[in-house]
Amino acid sequence: MDKKRKTIFLVDDDMTNLKVGKSALSGLYRVLTLDSGEAMLEILENVQPDLILLDVNMPKMDGYEAIKHLKANESTAGIPVIFLTALNNEDMELKGLSLGAIDYITKPFSPPLLLKRIEVHLLVEAQKKELLIFNTNLARMVEEKTETVVELKNAILSTMAELVEYRDEITGNHIVKTQKYVKALIDAMKANGIYADEVNELNVELVLLSSQLHDVGKIAISDTILNKPGKLTTEEFEIIKKHASFGGKVITRLKEKAVDSDFLEYANIIAISHHEKWDGSGYPNGLKGQDIPLLGRIMAIADVYDALVESRPYKNSFSHEKAVSIMLEGRGGHFDPYLIDLFEKINSEFEKIAEEVGL
Repeated sequence: MDKKRKTIFLVDDDMTNLKVGKSALSGLYRVLTLDSGEAMLEILENVQPDLILLDVNMPKMDGYEAIKHLKANESTAGIPVIFLTALNNEDMELKGLSLGAIDYITKPFSPPLLLKRIEVHLLVEAQKKELLIFNTNLARMVEEKTETVVELKNAILSTMAELVEYRDEITGNHIVKTQKYVKALIDAMKANGIYADEVNELNVELVLLSSQLHDVGKIAISDTILNKPGKLTTEEFEIIKKHASFGGKVITRLKEKAVDSDFLEYANIIAISHHEKWDGSGYPNGLKGQDIPLLGRIMAIADVYDALVESRPYKNSFSHEKAVSIMLEGRGGHFDPYLIDLFEKINSEFEKIAEEVGL
């Protein structure tokens, strides 16, 4: 067995799941299958995996109890855990994330999806370790390594964003396009003196990096709802709406574990506030007018425009002209009047970005 391969524990009391999982993973990873949480904790005394796939519902010690043991032990607390669950239960999934899981996968799982999730999370863990090393020694190498640290921060944000976009299969380069729309708006705000004091205080580079995580809360939304091929029910839409507050919780957890978390401040603001509306009818906090952070008001325009011009399972795409018309109707309702007027002025730049980036 290749010792250079990453080691993965697959913990599940169902032998069929163990066989399917091992078959899917063994071509790329060293896989140890375990049929209980107790067996996992016992072998951890001698073997440290790079990642654990942990079933939620097991007899005696369930996944929640098992992860509590992991996180309470300093030697195992840092091992990333992905929960496996056959239940599409939002509260259970959020509980798992709150206990320290990094993701969950619904069973029966798709082998390609399982491989992709693991690949992305292992990459995130590797980049976090590199970033920690750089930050620990930053005082000594600040001049020569500053650019590298920024690149690593970007890599973490981009990889997290990639994970969200991979789960939300309908969005088609949504993250890349909204990032470019945000830049176009901020550039125009500078040129036209709109909210000049606030804009001049922004670190635009970090704003653009952080905008990638505006939908990170979707990792706490069930795949069956996130990629439903049709219109959502009222109940399902209420669950989707929670991704904004979930996003804030996810970023807060990242901030707690990061040595240098300043670069996550913008991400936190954007994730929580980009679905607030100028008239107070948005979510999650029903903020109104300029009580909504400026970055949330900017992202709202970028996010809605992209949703309108791209097709989704529940709607066909609108033309650029129709999308602009719909958005202008939201002046003073959904959108900041000053920003939507600016959008009207530069809307051709949005059209150009949509055409250049495409699906």
